[in-house]
Amino acid sequence: MADPYATLGVARGASEADIKKAYRKLAKELHPDRNRDNPKAAERFGQVTGAYDLLTDKDKRARFDRGEIDGDGNPTAPFGFGAGQRGQAGSGGFRSEGFDMGGMGGGAGGPDMSDIFEGLFGGRTRGGGGAAGGFSSGFGRRQPPPKGGNVAYALRVPFTDAATLAPQRVTLASGSTLDLKLPAGVETGTQMRLAGKGDDGPGGPGDAIVTIEVQPHRFFTRDGDDVRLDLPITLKEAVEGGKVKCPTVDKPVMIAVPAGATSGKTLRLKGKGFHRKGGERGDQLVTLVVDVPADDAALKAFVADWNGGGNPRAAMGV
Repeated sequence: MADPYATLGVARGASEADIKKAYRKLAKELHPDRNRDNPKAAERFGQVTGAYDLLTDKDKRARFDRGEIDGDGNPTAPFGFGAGQRGQAGSGGFRSEGFDMGGMGGGAGGPDMSDIFEGLFGGRTRGGGGAAGGFSSGFGRRQPPPKGGNVAYALRVPFTDAATLAPQRVTLASGSTLDLKLPAGVETGTQMRLAGKGDDGPGGPGDAIVTIEVQPHRFFTRDGDDVRLDLPITLKEAVEGGKVKCPTVDKPVMIAVPAGATSGKTLRLKGKGFHRKGGERGDQLVTLVVDVPADDAALKAFVADWNGGGNPRAAMGV
């Protein structure tokens, strides 16, 4: 079983920010879309995602640090008796299957471990475990059967869908589909857990872990919770001002360009950015870019006898 700290390359006392930073770096390098012909990278991506999922769950991390669960999140076998770890790639995601307790009980799969505990505690344990159920300890407490493995999915979300929290349809490895509701504050690297949507196991199904990748847009960019846009305007619109249509992540709106606007002037559209975790939204910052035609005879004739309104670089001493 892998140590999640070693998998992410962080120290045992690493902060949540350090863990998130390490995961983002590795997820970017190992993402399936960048390694279509490299199955080892795909397998490693699943391991990295599983490690990140465990270490960002405070309860699971604490239990792992105390030695109560292994790197896959399954209960550890007492007194160091462990079982093998196995993983496989599945359709639509990457599996990191649970702790296999087979062969540790009194069935055909292996020796009856209850004999060992009888010698240790002076009394025979009850109900020696089989391939599906683990075994009882000398204190009368039975190890719960392991759940099925978690399955990792990578979901590419369009920029505008991430900003507006549009539902995303996901097809699971089982072939079933569901509509996924994106959380406020979603960004590349955000993980969503779908309980019971992983592989089947003796103790019930595991979970599906969906990692979000927000796709770039052809003219919108993200700045924290804000959206930035460079908006071209004509020279006439810059000089005279007026109303112009401006795209937003929701739908186009009309904005007022002030008379005498220059390239670089930024207008703010309130509440047109990404949704914040607190319920509010960021803004859209619109930077005006004056588009001067390359070969306009009338414009050339006008400026030929015009001084240009003075030296705009005078304040710079040039």
